[in-house]
Amino acid sequence: MQNQNMSDLIESYLKNVLLSNETVEIRRSEIADQFNCVPSQINYVINTRFTIQQGYVVESKRGGGGYIRIMKVNLVDEMDVLNTLGDLIPPQLSVREANHLLQNLYENELISKREAQMMALMMEKDTFPVSVKNGDEIRSIMMKKLIDNLKYR
Repeated sequence: MQNQNMSDLIESYLKNVLLSNETVEIRRSEIADQFNCVPSQINYVINTRFTIQQGYVVESKRGGGGYIRIMKVNLVDEMDVLNTLGDLIPPQLSVREANHLLQNLYENELISKREAQMMALMMEKDTFPVSVKNGDEIRSIMMKKLIDNLKYR
Protein backbone atom coordinates (compact mmCIF):
# COMPACT_ATOMS: atom_id res chain seq x y z
CA MET A 1 0.00 0.00 0.00
CA GLN A 2 1.21 3.48 -0.87
CA ASN A 3 2.17 5.68 2.08
CA GLN A 4 -0.13 8.64 2.47
CA ASN A 5 0.76 11.73 4.40
CA MET A 6 -1.50 13.13 7.08
CA SER A 7 -2.99 15.76 4.76
CA ASP A 8 -3.95 13.06 2.25
CA LEU A 9 -5.61 11.00 4.97
CA ILE A 10 -7.62 13.94 6.29
CA GLU A 11 -8.64 14.96 2.76
CA SER A 12 -9.69 11.41 1.95
CA TYR A 13 -11.72 11.13 5.15
CA LEU A 14 -13.59 14.39 4.52
CA LYS A 15 -14.24 13.56 0.85
CA ASN A 16 -15.60 10.13 1.85
CA VAL A 17 -18.01 11.82 4.25
CA LEU A 18 -19.03 14.19 1.44
CA LEU A 19 -19.87 11.21 -0.79
CA SER A 20 -22.88 10.40 1.37
CA ASN A 21 -23.74 13.98 2.41
CA GLU A 22 -23.72 17.20 0.41
CA THR A 23 -22.36 19.00 3.45
CA VAL A 24 -20.01 18.06 6.25
CA GLU A 25 -19.78 20.09 9.42
CA ILE A 26 -16.73 19.51 11.58
CA ARG A 27 -15.04 20.87 14.63
CA ARG A 28 -11.39 21.41 13.93
CA SER A 29 -10.23 20.16 17.32
CA GLU A 30 -12.29 16.96 17.06
CA ILE A 31 -10.83 16.05 13.66
CA ALA A 32 -7.33 16.94 14.92
CA ASP A 33 -7.85 14.60 17.91
CA GLN A 34 -9.17 11.87 15.60
CA PHE A 35 -6.07 12.08 13.42
CA ASN A 36 -3.70 12.86 16.27
CA CYS A 37 -2.47 16.06 14.65
CA VAL A 38 -2.50 19.77 15.38
CA PRO A 39 -5.60 21.81 14.45
CA SER A 40 -3.54 23.91 12.04
CA GLN A 41 -3.10 20.73 9.94
CA ILE A 42 -6.88 20.66 9.49
CA ASN A 43 -6.78 24.32 8.39
CA TYR A 44 -4.07 23.51 5.88
CA VAL A 45 -6.07 20.66 4.34
CA ILE A 46 -9.24 22.73 4.12
CA ASN A 47 -7.47 25.79 2.69
CA THR A 48 -5.55 23.86 0.05
CA ARG A 49 -7.82 20.95 -0.89
CA PHE A 50 -11.34 22.27 -0.49
CA THR A 51 -11.25 25.45 -2.55
CA ILE A 52 -13.94 26.89 -4.78
CA GLN A 53 -11.72 26.05 -7.77
CA GLN A 54 -11.96 22.42 -6.71
CA GLY A 55 -15.75 22.64 -6.37
CA TYR A 56 -16.16 23.28 -2.63
CA VAL A 57 -17.52 26.11 -0.52
CA VAL A 58 -16.19 26.40 3.01
CA GLU A 59 -17.88 28.34 5.80
CA SER A 60 -16.54 28.69 9.30
CA LYS A 61 -17.65 30.08 12.62
CA ARG A 62 -15.07 30.71 15.27
CA GLY A 63 -15.52 30.44 19.02
CA GLY A 64 -16.70 27.85 21.51
CA GLY A 65 -19.55 26.55 19.36
CA GLY A 66 -17.55 27.09 16.19
CA TYR A 67 -17.53 24.80 13.22
CA ILE A 68 -16.20 24.40 9.72
CA ARG A 69 -18.81 23.51 7.10
CA ILE A 70 -17.66 22.09 3.76
CA MET A 71 -20.15 21.87 0.90
CA LYS A 72 -19.66 20.33 -2.51
CA VAL A 73 -20.83 22.83 -5.11
CA ASN A 74 -23.58 21.43 -7.28
CA LEU A 75 -23.71 23.58 -10.37
CA VAL A 76 -26.82 23.30 -12.49
CA ASP A 77 -25.34 22.85 -15.92
CA GLU A 78 -22.26 23.07 -18.06
CA MET A 79 -22.61 26.81 -18.70
CA ASP A 80 -22.96 27.49 -14.97
CA VAL A 81 -19.77 25.54 -14.29
CA LEU A 82 -17.86 27.42 -16.97
CA ASN A 83 -19.19 30.83 -15.94
CA THR A 84 -18.45 30.18 -12.28
CA LEU A 85 -14.95 28.88 -12.96
CA GLY A 86 -14.26 31.76 -15.34
CA ASP A 87 -15.29 34.26 -12.68
CA LEU A 88 -12.95 32.62 -10.15
CA ILE A 89 -9.79 33.04 -12.18
CA PRO A 90 -7.62 35.67 -10.49
CA PRO A 91 -5.38 38.05 -12.47
CA GLN A 92 -2.39 36.00 -11.26
CA LEU A 93 -2.91 32.23 -11.55
CA SER A 94 -0.40 29.81 -10.04
CA VAL A 95 0.34 26.41 -11.53
CA ARG A 96 -1.40 24.77 -8.55
CA GLU A 97 -4.54 26.87 -9.00
CA ALA A 98 -4.56 26.15 -12.74
CA ASN A 99 -4.31 22.41 -12.05
CA HIS A 100 -7.22 22.63 -9.60
CA LEU A 101 -9.35 24.35 -12.24
CA LEU A 102 -8.42 21.74 -14.84
CA GLN A 103 -9.26 18.95 -12.40
CA ASN A 104 -12.65 20.55 -11.80
CA LEU A 105 -13.31 20.78 -15.55
CA TYR A 106 -12.37 17.12 -15.92
CA GLU A 107 -14.49 16.00 -12.96
CA ASN A 108 -17.47 17.89 -14.39
CA GLU A 109 -16.84 16.07 -17.70
CA LEU A 110 -16.25 19.31 -19.60
CA ILE A 111 -12.87 18.16 -20.86
CA SER A 112 -11.31 14.76 -21.37
CA LYS A 113 -8.42 13.43 -19.34
CA ARG A 114 -6.11 13.95 -22.32
CA GLU A 115 -7.28 17.54 -22.75
CA ALA A 116 -6.68 18.19 -19.05
CA GLN A 117 -3.18 16.73 -19.29
CA MET A 118 -2.34 18.79 -22.36
CA MET A 119 -3.65 21.98 -20.77
CA ALA A 120 -1.71 21.23 -17.59
CA LEU A 121 1.47 20.96 -19.64
CA MET A 122 0.80 24.41 -21.10
CA MET A 123 0.39 25.84 -17.60
CA GLU A 124 3.70 24.55 -16.17
CA LYS A 125 6.32 27.06 -15.06
CA ASP A 126 8.94 25.84 -17.50
CA THR A 127 6.57 26.47 -20.43
CA PHE A 128 7.47 30.16 -20.34
CA PRO A 129 10.98 31.35 -21.13
CA VAL A 130 13.05 32.68 -18.25
CA SER A 131 12.69 36.17 -19.75
CA VAL A 132 8.93 36.12 -19.03
CA LYS A 133 8.55 37.97 -15.75
CA ASN A 134 4.87 37.36 -15.12
CA GLY A 135 4.03 33.75 -15.91
CA ASP A 136 1.13 33.80 -13.43
CA GLU A 137 -0.55 36.61 -15.38
CA ILE A 138 -0.05 34.82 -18.71
CA ARG A 139 -1.34 31.60 -17.15
CA SER A 140 -4.47 33.45 -15.98
CA ILE A 141 -5.12 34.85 -19.47
CA MET A 142 -4.59 31.42 -21.04
CA MET A 143 -6.99 29.75 -18.59
CA LYS A 144 -9.68 32.39 -19.22
CA LYS A 145 -9.32 31.83 -22.96
CA LEU A 146 -9.56 28.06 -22.55
CA ILE A 147 -12.71 28.33 -20.45
CA ASP A 148 -14.28 30.88 -22.81
CA ASN A 149 -13.56 28.56 -25.73
CA LEU A 150 -15.28 25.66 -23.94
CA LYS A 151 -18.49 27.73 -23.74
CA TYR A 152 -18.80 27.77 -27.52
CA ARG A 153 -17.77 24.32 -28.65
